[in-house]
Amino acid sequence: MLFLLDGTSSQEPFPDPEMAETDPDGLLAVGGDLSPERVVQAYRQGIFPWYDESQPILWWSPDPRMVLYPRELHVSRSLRKLLRQERFSITFDQAFGQVIRACAAPRKGDPATWLTAEMIKTWESLHEQGIAHSVEAWRGGRLVGGLYGNVLGGVFFGESMFARESNASKVAFVYLTRSIEQAGFELVDCQVYTDHLASLGARLIPRRRFLDNLGKLLDKPVRFPSEAICA
Repeated sequence: MLFLLDGTSSQEPFPDPEMAETDPDGLLAVGGDLSPERVVQAYRQGIFPWYDESQPILWWSPDPRMVLYPRELHVSRSLRKLLRQERFSITFDQAFGQVIRACAAPRKGDPATWLTAEMIKTWESLHEQGIAHSVEAWRGGRLVGGLYGNVLGGVFFGESMFARESNASKVAFVYLTRSIEQAGFELVDCQVYTDHLASLGARLIPRRRFLDNLGKLLDKPVRFPSEAICA
C-alpha cells in the first residue's frame, strides 16, 4: 500500500518500512516535505528520498538493502597499488558544496539528475548541523572525485559519489571506510545495488536485518573523523 504524506508537518509519521511496495521495489510514500527534520526522521527509520524534478517527493525502503560492513571492505590488488601511489589527496568536509553539486551534475549519456535544488539545500543544512559529511579526492589542487552522506550514530548513510578521474571515488571510499571503522562505525548504508559498490565489498541483506542493525547503532556515541586515514 502506497502512503500519501500531506506535508503540513515535518513530524507527520512515516509508515512502517515493511509496508513498502514490491513493485517498484521499496516505494513506501509520496509527498511530504524535505525539511532537515523530516529527512533525519526518515533515515532513522531506514527510509530515504529518491526522485527527480518531474516527480513528487518519493520515499523508499528497498528489500533487500545494499550495505557494507566496514570490516568487509574489499580492496583489489590494482586498487591497493593505486593507494600506494598516493595519487590523490583525501580530505573530509573541506568542500561539501562542491561535492554535492558535482554529484548532481548530469552523467555521460544521461542528462537527468535525481539531486534537485531542494535536496541540495536540505543537505547543505544537514552539513551545517554536522549530520551530512563529504569526502574529497584532490589532485594538483583540483577536486577530481568524492562522495557525501549522512551520519547517525554508528551508521554512515552513503548518498552519491562522482569521479572526474578514473578511480578517484573508489580511493575516496576506501579512505572513508577505513577511517570510520577506526572511529567505531559499524555500517555503511549503500541503499541499492551497483556493481561499483559490490566490487568494494558491499552486499545485499534483507531489509529486516538492515532495520535491526540500524536500531542497534542509531545511538552509538561515535563521531565522524576529522582526518582521512588509510591504515
